[in-house]
Amino acid sequence: MQLPTAFIEKYQKLLGEEAPAFLASFDQASYSGFRINPLKPGLPVASLEQATAKAPHVKTGYYGKVNGNSLDHVTGWVYSQEPSAMTVGEVVAPQPGEKVLDLCAAPGGKSTHLAAQMQNQGLLVANEIFRKRANILAENLERWGAQNVVVTNESPDQLEKHFPQFFDRILVDAPCSGEGMFRKEPAGIEYWNPDYPAECANRQRKILASAMVMLKPGGTLIYSTCTFAPEEDEQMIAWLLKEYPDLAVAPIEKTAGMDDGRPEWADGNPELKKACRLFPHHFKGEGHFIARLVDQRSSQPEKKKKAKKGQSLDRNFRLSKDEKNLVNDWLNTMVPDLKVKRMVKFGSQVYAVPSVMSSLVDLNVLRPGLHLGTLKKKRFEPAHALALALHASEVTRVVTITEDEWHSYTHGETLSGHSEEKGWTLLTCQGHSIGWGKVVNGTIKNFYPKGLRN
Repeated sequence: MQLPTAFIEKYQKLLGEEAPAFLASFDQASYSGFRINPLKPGLPVASLEQATAKAPHVKTGYYGKVNGNSLDHVTGWVYSQEPSAMTVGEVVAPQPGEKVLDLCAAPGGKSTHLAAQMQNQGLLVANEIFRKRANILAENLERWGAQNVVVTNESPDQLEKHFPQFFDRILVDAPCSGEGMFRKEPAGIEYWNPDYPAECANRQRKILASAMVMLKPGGTLIYSTCTFAPEEDEQMIAWLLKEYPDLAVAPIEKTAGMDDGRPEWADGNPELKKACRLFPHHFKGEGHFIARLVDQRSSQPEKKKKAKKGQSLDRNFRLSKDEKNLVNDWLNTMVPDLKVKRMVKFGSQVYAVPSVMSSLVDLNVLRPGLHLGTLKKKRFEPAHALALALHASEVTRVVTITEDEWHSYTHGETLSGHSEEKGWTLLTCQGHSIGWGKVVNGTIKNFYPKGLRN
């Protein structure tokens, strides 16, 4: 790989005797990996057969490639993710019931990891500033079957106005110079110049300032990058500690191949050793930096905002009584154990919003929770997202189809030879929930989304 001369000289100076091994690693093959989804009811056997090794640093992680067109991937039983990037979600370690923010979330690898750990309890806000990337983020979380996630498309400085001192944990996987991804994405070399890390650091400081506005006293901030640049790594944490005296660096448990942070690359503060560096000449993955910081301010009892009498924080998105009855009648018939505490309508689309989510008013939201379905004239049509979030055991009517039929289904074809009770049914294949069908005279009418058909 042809690395910039200035890059080579920089890391020869920083790494000294380690530099030859570090620079040689860029000519080695990058590693592929994937995580399995604990929100699903079984193991993705087909994908696990393709795994080359278990990732020892991630409970649900494996080395190996997954087929993007496979049943496991299309139905969200696995997520393809580079092995070092998986480490970030393990460090965040959100707990069920917490309020968590993934501030720079696209394309969704880390958000899906956090959602799985939260077990659909509490709230995960997954935010992305760029609309196209935010759409991809929403699609990946839908496939994952996450029920407690709100996807927003906001700048950090706008988001902070809606969530002051709100989140228990915030992940800032910051946009960076991407040095750690050069061998996986060589095109990134073209953007690099000696001043680029400093330019990225300026943007990162602004993002972190917004994150600190939204962090609850006593909360945890996790900062990560996929770069080796000290300007964006140790020096950024040193800046945070000086700017916010109540922050303290918390240790990260390190497994084989993980390095300590390098205090000598910043202000010499020994606390920076608690951060984690992943170098490709030591660790089976690409380059990453991770630091966990704890806000030592005492946490305050939460004050709940009261809506004015006769009003709701979601008044702009309220369903009429007839609409609510229509949705509830369908849910009670098909998914009787699914209890929706808070339901909103975006146009004709109905969503179940996590109960602890603040107001949706004046917030650019792409996915305000679990997509339940669409209101049509005197009827309700369930969403594909709802099918992917459910297990067969939770649904009153289920039809199991073969893998060949699944391929036909994803092409948009109707399925014949099924004489089950007429009406809506969840379709499954090899234990995977794959979508909705409507049985009419033994034929299953296809409701697989047209945008996903192949």
